[in-house]
Amino acid sequence: MILKPRLAAIAAFVPNGSSMADIGTDHAYLPVFLLQSGVVNKAIAADVHAGPYRAALETVTASGLLDTISVRFGDGLGVLAPSEVDTVVIAGMGGSTIIKILEASSDVTDSITRLILQPMTASGTLRRWLVQNSWHIVEEELVEEDQILYEIIVAERGSGLSYQSIFDDIGPKLWANRHPLLRKHMEHLIAHYSGILAAMSKSSTASATMKYREYAQKIAELEEKFACL
Repeated sequence: MILKPRLAAIAAFVPNGSSMADIGTDHAYLPVFLLQSGVVNKAIAADVHAGPYRAALETVTASGLLDTISVRFGDGLGVLAPSEVDTVVIAGMGGSTIIKILEASSDVTDSITRLILQPMTASGTLRRWLVQNSWHIVEEELVEEDQILYEIIVAERGSGLSYQSIFDDIGPKLWANRHPLLRKHMEHLIAHYSGILAAMSKSSTASATMKYREYAQKIAELEEKFACL
């Protein structure tokens, strides 16, 4: 099986010899690839929606891996027992949804060694939550697929180095490594926040709020960092 760039980038962060769960697995392409490649020795593919669950079951059945990939129907980490796997992938969801999943099953979350997360939105909120809850961001990646830029955040238990809050949005590892796609990533961030600010500017009430000033400050900080690239 050949994975598209986004899933291939996620797969690259799964440790050799680990056991993993793919939460929100959709077609289960990732766990099937990891088993076929010999990267993991056990995998769980889970989805809360009936259609993706059935699609995952069909993929795993067709691959002949039903003995080593457990396909489960259920919500978030609730399908797992504590310490059942050491690595968890949650990809293709909003950052706030990922946080809710991690908080909803804290006993399972606390037993995980590595999180590989690919938020579609609110990546800054997710990074801040990770750091505040004793997760250390060890790696980050940007990957472009079908003209969409995806962020991947890899975290492990433990406290990491502190960093300026602006790097919640930029990504501390992306900045430190001067990722080749960093300029495009930051251009997207500046455009996103500028759009919010422009919309707020149309209301005298909104433009007088603390939130408006916070967005203006964020844009200024992003533009300052961008000028350093």
